[in-house]
Amino acid sequence: MALLTENEQFHLKIKKGDVGRYAILPGDPGRVPLIAKYLDNAEFVASNREYTTYTGYLLGEKVSVVSTGIGGPSAAIAVEELIRSGTDTFIRIGTSGGMDISVSGGDLVVAQASIRSEGTSHEYIPENYPAVADFEVTTALKAAGDALSEDVDGKRCHVGVVHSKDSFYGEIEPLQMPVGDKLSDSWAAYVKCGCLTSEMESAAIFSVALARRKRAGAVFTALWNVERSNAGLPDTVCMDSDRAIRTAVNAVKILIEQDRKNGI
Repeated sequence: MALLTENEQFHLKIKKGDVGRYAILPGDPGRVPLIAKYLDNAEFVASNREYTTYTGYLLGEKVSVVSTGIGGPSAAIAVEELIRSGTDTFIRIGTSGGMDISVSGGDLVVAQASIRSEGTSHEYIPENYPAVADFEVTTALKAAGDALSEDVDGKRCHVGVVHSKDSFYGEIEPLQMPVGDKLSDSWAAYVKCGCLTSEMESAAIFSVALARRKRAGAVFTALWNVERSNAGLPDTVCMDSDRAIRTAVNAVKILIEQDRKNGI
C-alpha cells in the first residue's frame, strides 16, 4: 500500500533510528515526558494522534517512551510500528482497578498473563492460546518492583494474572449494560480464580509480541479495589504512578545488562 512505507510509520510518524530496541509504553501522551525524565539525554521525536514518542538512553543503550492511547487497537498499532522501526522489547506501564482483595490502591501488579476479554488479541493469536508475558521481562519487572516495595497496604508488589477488557464502563457499571449479567458473572469467576487487577491494553500488547516473536511485559499501579470496598476492607485511591515508572525504568536496566552479558 502507498500509505505504508519503510521511510515513516503511518501512525507514529517515526522511522528506523528514531527509537531504541527497548520501549516503555504508557497509555497517556502526557506521561511520556514524565517517564522520559528518567532517561539520559531524552529528546522529543514525534507526536501524532494519541502517539507521542521520546527517545533517550539508559546505560548507554537507546530507549524510547511511546504512548499508546486507550485500549487494545491503538496499543497494537504502536507495537507493530515500533517493531518495524527496530524495537524488540516492550514494557507496558499503566493504571488498573484491583480485583483480588490482596491488592490495595497503590500496589504494583506485574502481569504474568492477561485474560483476553477484548477483541484485538483475537486477530493475532488463536482463541485457545494464552496472552502471556515474556519470562525475562516479567522477572526483571518483579526484581525491580520488589526493590521499591514494602509489605504494607499500598506499597506491595504482586505478580500474577490480570484482566484486559474493551469497556471501561462495563467494569465500573456492569449492571447498566444490556449484557450486565454476563459481565458480572465473568468478573466473579475471574475473582475466584485470583485475577489481580483489570486494565485495557496488556492482552493486545502481549499477543502482538507473541505473534511477532518479540518480548513484552507489563506493570500496573492499582488505583483502587472495589472488591476490598465491597468486603468492608480498607482501601485507598492512588493516582501516583511514580513507583511503577521507576520499576519499568529499572527493569529496562536489568534487561540491558542481561542482554549484554548474553550477547543479545
